[in-house]
This record gives sequence, C-alpha cells and structure tokens, in this order.
Amino acid sequence: MRANPADYELKSPGTLNGVLSLLAEAPGQWTPIAGGTEIMVQFGTGRMTQRQFVNIFGLPELTAISITPESIRIGAGVTYTAIRNHAEIGEALPLLAKAASWTGSLANQNRGTLGGNIVNGSPAADSPPALLVYEATVDLISVRGTRSIPYAGFHTGYKKSALAPDELVLAITILRPAAGLRQYLRKVGTRNAMAISKVALAGVATLDGETLRNPRVAIASVYHSPYRCLKTEALLADATVSPKLIAEARAALIAEIAPLDDIRSTARYRTQVSANLLEEFLLSLRSNAEESAS
Repeated sequence: MRANPADYELKSPGTLNGVLSLLAEAPGQWTPIAGGTEIMVQFGTGRMTQRQFVNIFGLPELTAISITPESIRIGAGVTYTAIRNHAEIGEALPLLAKAASWTGSLANQNRGTLGGNIVNGSPAADSPPALLVYEATVDLISVRGTRSIPYAGFHTGYKKSALAPDELVLAITILRPAAGLRQYLRKVGTRNAMAISKVALAGVATLDGETLRNPRVAIASVYHSPYRCLKTEALLADATVSPKLIAEARAALIAEIAPLDDIRSTARYRTQVSANLLEEFLLSLRSNAEESAS
C-alpha cells in the first residue's frame, strides 16, 4: 500500500549548520535525505518507518570534490553522475568510477549520492567493494566537531553503522593509489544493467616481478555488510600466482565468506561465483606478470 505524504514531515534548513543543529536537538529523530533513491522506493511500497526527514541534497560542503597530489576527497553528497564523469576520478580511481556507472538508472545516478549509498548499508551496494580495497576514510561531522574513521570500520552489522544519531557523513577520502597498482572489479547480476548484484568482487595488488604485494580483496552480497577478505589477503600476500595458489585462494575465500540464500540467489551460487571471480582476478595478475617479464 502506498504511503500517505501527509503522514511525513520534511524540513530544509538550507545550510549545513542548520541541518547539524536540527540533528543535535533531537538525535535519531530526523533522517537526512539526499537523493532519496532508496527512501522513495520504501515510500512507494508503504514500508517506510521513518516519519521526519531533513533535506541535505546539494549542500555545498557535501558536494565538493577536492583533488590533491596525495588524495581525492569526495563529498558525501556528490552524485554518481558527477563521479562517473569526473576525469581525474576515472583515471586515479577507476574502480569507483566503474561502480558509479552501475548504480541504478541514469536518473538514479543523477540523484543518488556516494554518502547515501554507504549510509544505506546494503550488503549489495555497488561502491563499497571499491572503497574497501582503496582503504577509504570516512569523515563524519556533527555540532560536536568532525572525526575520521576507516571505511572498513564503518559498517557494524546489517544496516548498522558507526554513525552517531546526530552525525552526517561529510566526505570520503581516498589516498591516491601507488603507481603500477593492478585493479579489478566485476559484478554478477541478473542482467547487464540496473541489476542488484548477486556477487561483486574488487581486487587490487602490485607486482614485484611475479610476487604479489599488498593484495586487497573485497566482496559484496555475501555477508551482512560489504566485506573485506582479510584471511584470503593474508594467503595471497608475498605469494606467486600459480595454479596451486589459485586453488588455495579459492578454498580460503569459500571458508571465509558466509553467503545467504535470498530472493535474488542461493548461498551455493554465490559461493561458487565468488571463488570464480577471485580466480579471474588472480589470473589477470598472472597475465600482467607474464607480460612484464616478456
């Protein structure tokens, strides 16, 4: 049953300070809304439990992209269209730009924001695997000040996060990847476009000859939140890609993740596909090593 708009309240202070003051006055009472792409789905089906919203879309402090020689800082209110079309993000952070191009329709990309995507906390969200392997930092703000936490520690459970009731996500900061970093991102869904992922895997590593250095692997749709595969990474670190390593890595990943059966797929399917994607990532690294040696 569709919700009745008269049952809800929306305020638009128009400034960041105004929004933060409202959140501070009644922590947890007001739900920030930016693009609203997820909230409007809930509204349309009558499943939305929140009743009071504060508009944060387009606030200047949330929509800035700051580029330095050391890092790229993306405001939480930056849309996926802006990320997808930003030349320097595409060059330095191709996995994030690629994920942005996957996120819903073009209309959704015009409204949906990076901060909203991570705060929503879906285990199947498109951007988190890239943010995890890039070791992003999340900047949070409230009337009490600002603080930064590793994105890897942001999600604390299904649809739960380290965000305090009076805080907003201000920005996401990513250090520029080292030269020569090999990067991989693959999503498996029901169709090629506008599909919620059944499994998505991101991987990065550098090659020292044929030896893997600093491998990082992250995965979506196999855990209660986006997940970085630390045990699998430990197996891969300082190893040489070989059929034996690939087999061991597949087994390690299968032992580490805990996929669930749901309406989109089965745990068995997700387990097999996750291992296949990891193998594809490792084979791409092996191919790069062989090209470098030739």
